[in-house]
Amino acid sequence: MKPIKGLWEQITSFENLYAAYRAAAKGKRFRKEVLAFSDNLEASLFDLQRDLQQGTYAVGRYHEFYVYEPKKRLIMALPFRDRVAQWAVYRIVNPLFAKKYIEDGYACIEGRGIHAAAKRIRYFAQLVTHQNNGGGYALKLDISKYFYRINHDVLMEMLRKWFADRELLDLLERTVRSAVPFGLPAGASPGEAERIFGVGMPIGNLTSQMFANLYLNDVDQYIKRELRAHCYVRYMDDMVILSGDKQQLHEYRHKIETFLNERLKLDLNNKTVIRPLTLGIDFCGYRIWDSHIMLRKPTALKMRRRLRKLQKDYAAGAVDWPEVKMSLASYNGMLKHCDSYRLTFKIFGGSTEGGTVEGWFVLRREPPKQ
Repeated sequence: MKPIKGLWEQITSFENLYAAYRAAAKGKRFRKEVLAFSDNLEASLFDLQRDLQQGTYAVGRYHEFYVYEPKKRLIMALPFRDRVAQWAVYRIVNPLFAKKYIEDGYACIEGRGIHAAAKRIRYFAQLVTHQNNGGGYALKLDISKYFYRINHDVLMEMLRKWFADRELLDLLERTVRSAVPFGLPAGASPGEAERIFGVGMPIGNLTSQMFANLYLNDVDQYIKRELRAHCYVRYMDDMVILSGDKQQLHEYRHKIETFLNERLKLDLNNKTVIRPLTLGIDFCGYRIWDSHIMLRKPTALKMRRRLRKLQKDYAAGAVDWPEVKMSLASYNGMLKHCDSYRLTFKIFGGSTEGGTVEGWFVLRREPPKQ
Protein backbone atom coordinates (compact mmCIF):
# COMPACT_ATOMS: atom_id res chain seq x y z
CA MET A 1 0.00 0.00 0.00
CA LYS A 2 1.32 3.44 -0.94
CA PRO A 3 1.45 5.92 2.01
CA ILE A 4 -1.29 8.57 1.92
CA LYS A 5 -0.31 12.22 1.43
CA GLY A 6 -2.06 15.53 1.98
CA LEU A 7 -3.96 14.84 5.20
CA TRP A 8 -2.27 17.41 7.44
CA GLU A 9 -4.08 20.41 5.94
CA GLN A 10 -7.44 18.65 6.41
CA ILE A 11 -6.66 17.78 10.03
CA THR A 12 -5.55 21.29 10.98
CA SER A 13 -8.25 23.19 9.08
CA PHE A 14 -10.44 25.42 11.25
CA GLU A 15 -13.56 23.61 10.02
CA ASN A 16 -12.21 20.25 11.16
CA LEU A 17 -11.04 21.64 14.50
CA TYR A 18 -14.48 23.11 15.13
CA ALA A 19 -16.14 19.78 14.31
CA ALA A 20 -13.62 18.08 16.62
CA TYR A 21 -14.53 20.52 19.41
CA ARG A 22 -18.23 19.69 19.01
CA ALA A 23 -17.50 15.96 19.15
CA ALA A 24 -15.24 16.29 22.21
CA ALA A 25 -17.77 18.51 24.04
CA LYS A 26 -20.79 16.32 23.34
CA GLY A 27 -22.51 15.53 26.64
CA LYS A 28 -19.85 17.46 28.57
CA ARG A 29 -20.66 21.10 27.78
CA PHE A 30 -21.10 22.15 31.40
CA ARG A 31 -17.84 20.77 32.74
CA LYS A 32 -15.45 23.46 33.94
CA GLU A 33 -12.65 22.77 31.46
CA VAL A 34 -15.09 22.63 28.55
CA LEU A 35 -16.69 25.91 29.62
CA ALA A 36 -13.25 27.52 29.92
CA PHE A 37 -12.26 26.40 26.41
CA SER A 38 -15.65 27.48 25.03
CA ASP A 39 -15.62 30.89 26.70
CA ASN A 40 -13.61 32.30 23.79
CA LEU A 41 -14.02 29.41 21.39
CA GLU A 42 -12.66 31.01 18.25
CA ALA A 43 -9.47 32.11 19.98
CA SER A 44 -9.05 28.67 21.62
CA LEU A 45 -9.35 26.91 18.28
CA PHE A 46 -7.04 29.33 16.46
CA ASP A 47 -4.49 28.89 19.25
CA LEU A 48 -4.65 25.10 18.88
CA GLN A 49 -4.48 25.38 15.09
CA ARG A 50 -1.37 27.59 15.30
CA ASP A 51 0.41 25.15 17.66
CA LEU A 52 -0.39 22.19 15.40
CA GLN A 53 0.65 23.92 12.18
CA GLN A 54 3.87 25.35 13.64
CA GLY A 55 4.85 22.09 15.30
CA THR A 56 4.78 23.61 18.79
CA TYR A 57 1.84 21.53 20.05
CA ALA A 58 2.73 19.49 23.14
CA VAL A 59 0.54 16.81 24.70
CA GLY A 60 -0.88 18.02 28.01
CA ARG A 61 -0.51 16.51 31.44
CA TYR A 62 -2.41 13.31 32.15
CA HIS A 63 -4.85 12.99 35.04
CA GLU A 64 -4.50 9.43 36.36
CA PHE A 65 -6.98 7.34 38.33
CA TYR A 66 -8.02 3.72 38.71
CA VAL A 67 -11.35 2.03 37.99
CA TYR A 68 -12.15 -1.40 39.38
CA GLU A 69 -14.93 -2.75 37.13
CA PRO A 70 -14.72 -5.36 35.79
CA LYS A 71 -11.07 -5.40 36.87
CA LYS A 72 -8.49 -2.86 38.01
CA ARG A 73 -7.55 -0.50 35.18
CA LEU A 74 -5.41 2.62 35.09
CA ILE A 75 -7.27 5.43 33.30
CA MET A 76 -5.25 8.37 31.97
CA ALA A 77 -7.31 11.39 30.92
CA LEU A 78 -5.98 14.38 28.98
CA PRO A 79 -7.11 18.02 29.27
CA PHE A 80 -10.00 19.04 27.02
CA ARG A 81 -7.74 20.91 24.57
CA ASP A 82 -5.85 17.69 23.85
CA ARG A 83 -9.08 15.79 23.39
CA VAL A 84 -10.06 18.29 20.69
CA ALA A 85 -6.71 17.68 18.97
CA GLN A 86 -7.25 13.93 19.14
CA TRP A 87 -10.74 14.23 17.68
CA ALA A 88 -9.29 16.33 14.83
CA VAL A 89 -6.94 13.47 13.94
CA TYR A 90 -9.55 10.77 14.52
CA ARG A 91 -12.17 12.35 12.25
CA ILE A 92 -9.81 12.32 9.24
CA VAL A 93 -7.66 9.24 9.90
CA ASN A 94 -10.00 6.62 11.36
CA PRO A 95 -12.36 6.44 8.33
CA LEU A 96 -9.29 5.61 6.19
CA PHE A 97 -8.39 2.74 8.51
CA ALA A 98 -11.99 1.51 8.57
CA LYS A 99 -12.05 1.06 4.79
CA LYS A 100 -9.30 -1.56 5.05
CA TYR A 101 -10.68 -3.49 8.03
CA ILE A 102 -12.37 -6.85 7.64
CA GLU A 103 -16.16 -6.99 7.49
CA ASP A 104 -16.39 -8.65 10.90
CA GLY A 105 -14.32 -6.13 12.82
CA TYR A 106 -16.72 -3.97 14.84
CA ALA A 107 -14.73 -1.50 16.98
CA CYS A 108 -14.31 2.20 16.10
CA ILE A 109 -16.30 1.86 12.87
CA GLU A 110 -19.38 3.97 12.19
CA GLY A 111 -22.50 1.88 11.85
CA ARG A 112 -21.06 -1.11 13.69
CA GLY A 113 -20.33 -1.56 17.42
CA ILE A 114 -20.88 -4.02 20.27
CA HIS A 115 -24.52 -4.76 19.51
CA ALA A 116 -23.88 -5.51 15.85
CA ALA A 117 -20.94 -7.73 16.83
CA ALA A 118 -23.08 -9.67 19.34
CA LYS A 119 -25.75 -10.26 16.69
CA ARG A 120 -23.11 -11.44 14.24
CA ILE A 121 -21.79 -13.97 16.76
CA ARG A 122 -25.34 -15.22 17.29
CA TYR A 123 -25.74 -15.61 13.52
CA PHE A 124 -22.49 -17.60 13.32
CA ALA A 125 -23.60 -19.72 16.32
CA GLN A 126 -26.84 -20.53 14.49
CA LEU A 127 -24.89 -21.38 11.33
CA VAL A 128 -22.38 -23.67 13.06
CA THR A 129 -25.04 -25.33 15.22
CA HIS A 130 -27.20 -26.03 12.17
CA GLN A 131 -24.28 -27.48 10.22
CA ASN A 132 -23.21 -29.72 13.11
CA ASN A 133 -26.54 -31.13 14.33
CA GLY A 134 -26.74 -28.92 17.40
CA GLY A 135 -23.00 -29.06 18.21
CA GLY A 136 -20.07 -26.72 17.69
CA TYR A 137 -17.40 -24.83 19.61
CA ALA A 138 -16.11 -21.31 20.16
CA LEU A 139 -12.49 -20.27 20.55
CA LYS A 140 -12.38 -17.15 22.76
CA LEU A 141 -8.99 -15.44 22.43
CA ASP A 142 -7.85 -13.25 25.32
CA ILE A 143 -4.72 -11.10 24.96
CA SER A 144 -2.74 -10.56 28.12
CA LYS A 145 -2.95 -6.90 29.30
CA TYR A 146 -3.58 -5.75 25.72
CA PHE A 147 -3.59 -1.95 26.10
CA TYR A 148 -0.54 -2.06 28.39
CA ARG A 149 1.52 -4.24 26.00
CA ILE A 150 1.07 -2.61 22.56
CA ASN A 151 4.60 -2.19 21.21
CA HIS A 152 5.42 1.38 20.14
CA ASP A 153 8.00 0.42 17.52
CA VAL A 154 5.61 -2.04 15.85
CA LEU A 155 2.78 0.53 15.91
CA MET A 156 4.92 3.30 14.42
CA GLU A 157 6.07 0.94 11.66
CA MET A 158 2.40 0.36 10.81
CA LEU A 159 1.63 4.10 10.81
CA ARG A 160 4.58 4.88 8.51
CA LYS A 161 3.15 2.43 5.98
CA TRP A 162 -0.13 4.35 6.07
CA PHE A 163 0.93 8.01 6.04
CA ALA A 164 3.49 10.15 4.22
CA ASP A 165 2.86 13.56 5.86
CA ARG A 166 5.83 14.22 8.14
CA GLU A 167 3.83 16.57 10.38
CA LEU A 168 1.13 13.96 10.94
CA LEU A 169 3.65 11.22 11.70
CA ASP A 170 5.45 13.54 14.14
CA LEU A 171 2.19 14.25 15.97
CA LEU A 172 1.23 10.57 16.08
CA GLU A 173 4.66 9.63 17.39
CA ARG A 174 4.50 12.28 20.12
CA THR A 175 1.14 10.85 21.11
CA VAL A 176 2.40 7.26 21.09
CA ARG A 177 5.78 7.91 22.74
CA SER A 178 4.67 10.20 25.53
CA ALA A 179 6.97 11.50 28.28
CA VAL A 180 4.74 9.48 30.62
CA PRO A 181 5.24 5.67 30.72
CA PHE A 182 2.07 3.73 29.93
CA GLY A 183 3.24 0.13 29.73
CA LEU A 184 3.59 -2.80 32.11
CA PRO A 185 6.07 -5.68 32.11
CA ALA A 186 4.70 -8.93 30.68
CA GLY A 187 2.38 -10.61 33.18
CA ALA A 188 2.10 -7.61 35.53
CA SER A 189 -1.17 -5.91 36.49
CA PRO A 190 -1.83 -2.18 37.09
CA GLY A 191 -0.40 -1.10 40.43
CA GLU A 192 1.76 -4.24 40.77
CA ALA A 193 4.85 -3.06 38.92
CA GLU A 194 6.56 0.15 37.85
CA ARG A 195 5.30 1.38 34.48
CA ILE A 196 7.72 1.17 31.56
CA PHE A 197 8.38 3.03 28.30
CA GLY A 198 8.21 1.49 24.85
CA VAL A 199 4.90 -0.30 25.25
CA GLY A 200 1.32 0.56 26.20
CA MET A 201 -1.50 2.89 25.25
CA PRO A 202 -3.23 5.08 27.86
CA ILE A 203 -6.77 3.81 28.45
CA GLY A 204 -8.98 6.88 28.10
CA ASN A 205 -7.46 8.41 24.96
CA LEU A 206 -9.55 8.46 21.79
CA THR A 207 -6.40 7.82 19.75
CA SER A 208 -5.61 4.80 21.96
CA GLN A 209 -8.85 3.16 20.82
CA MET A 210 -7.97 3.92 17.21
CA PHE A 211 -4.39 2.63 17.54
CA ALA A 212 -5.50 -0.47 19.45
CA ASN A 213 -7.99 -1.34 16.73
CA LEU A 214 -5.43 -0.79 13.96
CA TYR A 215 -2.80 -2.85 15.80
CA LEU A 216 -4.87 -6.04 15.56
CA ASN A 217 -5.82 -5.53 11.90
CA ASP A 218 -2.82 -7.63 10.88
CA VAL A 219 -4.07 -10.60 12.89
CA ASP A 220 -7.58 -10.09 11.43
CA GLN A 221 -6.11 -10.33 7.93
CA TYR A 222 -4.08 -13.39 8.92
CA ILE A 223 -7.11 -15.20 10.36
CA LYS A 224 -9.35 -14.41 7.39
CA ARG A 225 -6.90 -14.66 4.47
CA GLU A 226 -4.38 -17.30 5.57
CA LEU A 227 -6.24 -19.43 8.12
CA ARG A 228 -9.48 -18.86 6.18
CA ALA A 229 -11.60 -18.89 9.32
CA HIS A 230 -15.08 -17.87 8.16
CA CYS A 231 -16.87 -17.50 11.51
CA TYR A 232 -14.61 -14.90 13.14
CA VAL A 233 -15.62 -11.70 14.97
CA ARG A 234 -13.50 -9.09 16.73
CA TYR A 235 -14.45 -6.10 18.85
CA MET A 236 -11.21 -4.38 19.95
CA ASP A 237 -9.31 -7.19 21.73
CA ASP A 238 -12.37 -9.47 22.15
CA MET A 239 -11.84 -12.15 19.48
CA VAL A 240 -14.03 -15.20 18.79
CA ILE A 241 -13.81 -17.99 16.20
CA LEU A 242 -16.62 -20.54 15.86
CA SER A 243 -16.34 -23.97 14.27
CA GLY A 244 -17.79 -27.47 14.38
CA ASP A 245 -14.25 -28.89 14.47
CA LYS A 246 -12.65 -28.65 17.91
CA GLN A 247 -9.26 -29.85 16.66
CA GLN A 248 -9.26 -27.14 14.00
CA LEU A 249 -9.81 -24.51 16.72
CA HIS A 250 -6.82 -25.89 18.67
CA GLU A 251 -4.70 -25.51 15.51
CA TYR A 252 -5.99 -21.96 15.02
CA ARG A 253 -5.11 -21.10 18.59
CA HIS A 254 -1.53 -22.32 18.22
CA LYS A 255 -0.98 -20.48 14.91
CA ILE A 256 -2.58 -17.24 16.13
CA GLU A 257 -0.53 -17.29 19.32
CA THR A 258 2.67 -17.69 17.27
CA PHE A 259 1.61 -14.81 14.99
CA LEU A 260 0.85 -12.55 17.98
CA ASN A 261 4.18 -13.39 19.64
CA GLU A 262 6.37 -12.93 16.58
CA ARG A 263 4.64 -10.14 14.65
CA LEU A 264 2.92 -8.05 17.32
CA LYS A 265 4.92 -8.87 20.51
CA LEU A 266 1.73 -9.91 22.34
CA ASP A 267 0.76 -12.94 24.41
CA LEU A 268 -2.44 -14.87 25.01
CA ASN A 269 -3.40 -15.47 28.62
CA ASN A 270 -5.02 -18.40 30.40
CA LYS A 271 -8.52 -17.00 29.75
CA THR A 272 -8.17 -18.16 26.16
CA VAL A 273 -10.52 -21.15 25.97
CA ILE A 274 -12.43 -23.45 23.63
CA ARG A 275 -15.96 -24.16 24.87
CA PRO A 276 -19.09 -25.84 23.47
CA LEU A 277 -21.60 -23.42 21.99
CA THR A 278 -24.25 -24.90 24.30
CA LEU A 279 -22.54 -23.09 27.22
CA GLY A 280 -22.85 -19.70 25.53
CA ILE A 281 -20.14 -17.27 24.42
CA ASP A 282 -19.01 -14.46 26.75
CA PHE A 283 -18.53 -11.36 24.63
CA CYS A 284 -18.48 -7.63 25.52
CA GLY A 285 -20.83 -7.91 28.49
CA TYR A 286 -23.23 -10.41 26.88
CA ARG A 287 -23.56 -14.20 26.88
CA ILE A 288 -24.61 -15.40 23.45
CA TRP A 289 -26.30 -18.61 22.32
CA ASP A 290 -27.67 -19.55 18.92
CA SER A 291 -31.20 -19.01 20.28
CA HIS A 292 -30.86 -15.86 22.40
CA ILE A 293 -28.57 -13.20 23.91
CA MET A 294 -28.43 -12.43 27.64
CA LEU A 295 -26.72 -9.73 29.65
CA ARG A 296 -23.96 -11.28 31.78
CA LYS A 297 -24.62 -11.24 35.52
CA PRO A 298 -21.54 -9.08 36.34
CA THR A 299 -22.70 -6.58 33.70
CA ALA A 300 -26.19 -6.42 35.19
CA LEU A 301 -24.81 -5.91 38.72
CA LYS A 302 -22.49 -3.17 37.48
CA MET A 303 -25.42 -1.47 35.74
CA ARG A 304 -27.45 -1.50 38.93
CA ARG A 305 -24.60 -0.02 41.01
CA ARG A 306 -23.91 2.69 38.45
CA LEU A 307 -27.56 3.68 38.26
CA ARG A 308 -27.69 4.10 42.04
CA LYS A 309 -24.54 6.21 41.95
CA LEU A 310 -25.90 8.26 39.06
CA GLN A 311 -29.00 9.07 41.10
CA LYS A 312 -26.89 10.22 44.04
CA ASP A 313 -24.56 12.31 41.85
CA TYR A 314 -27.50 13.95 40.09
CA ALA A 315 -29.23 14.73 43.40
CA ALA A 316 -25.98 16.28 44.66
CA GLY A 317 -25.56 18.36 41.49
CA ALA A 318 -22.35 16.54 40.52
CA VAL A 319 -23.75 15.74 37.04
CA ASP A 320 -26.26 17.57 34.88
CA TRP A 321 -29.37 16.16 33.18
CA PRO A 322 -27.91 15.94 29.61
CA GLU A 323 -25.04 13.83 30.98
CA VAL A 324 -27.53 11.64 32.87
CA LYS A 325 -29.57 11.12 29.69
CA MET A 326 -26.48 9.97 27.78
CA SER A 327 -25.70 7.34 30.42
CA LEU A 328 -29.30 6.17 30.56
CA ALA A 329 -29.45 5.89 26.77
CA SER A 330 -26.42 3.61 26.92
CA TYR A 331 -28.11 1.31 29.44
CA ASN A 332 -31.32 1.30 27.39
CA GLY A 333 -29.27 0.24 24.39
CA MET A 334 -27.66 -2.65 26.26
CA LEU A 335 -31.05 -3.94 27.42
CA LYS A 336 -32.77 -3.38 24.07
CA HIS A 337 -30.29 -5.58 22.20
CA CYS A 338 -30.72 -8.68 24.36
CA ASP A 339 -33.46 -10.83 25.87
CA SER A 340 -33.88 -8.71 28.98
CA TYR A 341 -37.52 -8.73 30.07
CA ARG A 342 -36.97 -10.82 33.20
CA LEU A 343 -33.72 -9.03 34.01
CA THR A 344 -35.35 -5.61 33.63
CA PHE A 345 -38.15 -6.65 35.97
CA LYS A 346 -35.65 -8.02 38.50
CA ILE A 347 -33.48 -4.87 38.53
CA PHE A 348 -36.21 -2.26 38.33
CA GLY A 349 -39.12 -4.12 39.94
CA GLY A 350 -41.29 -3.42 36.93
CA SER A 351 -41.48 0.24 37.98
CA THR A 352 -40.40 1.88 34.75
CA GLU A 353 -42.13 4.58 32.80
CA GLY A 354 -42.60 3.43 29.22
CA GLY A 355 -40.40 0.39 29.93
CA THR A 356 -37.13 2.36 29.82
CA VAL A 357 -34.28 2.88 32.25
CA GLU A 358 -34.78 6.62 31.83
CA GLY A 359 -38.40 6.27 32.92
CA TRP A 360 -37.32 4.36 36.02
CA PHE A 361 -34.82 7.12 36.83
CA VAL A 362 -37.36 9.92 36.29
CA LEU A 363 -39.85 8.30 38.64
CA ARG A 364 -37.28 8.69 41.41
CA ARG A 365 -35.63 11.99 40.55
CA GLU A 366 -37.43 14.55 38.41
CA PRO A 367 -35.08 16.37 36.03
CA PRO A 368 -34.75 20.14 36.25
CA LYS A 369 -36.90 22.24 33.95
CA GLN A 370 -35.35 22.55 30.51
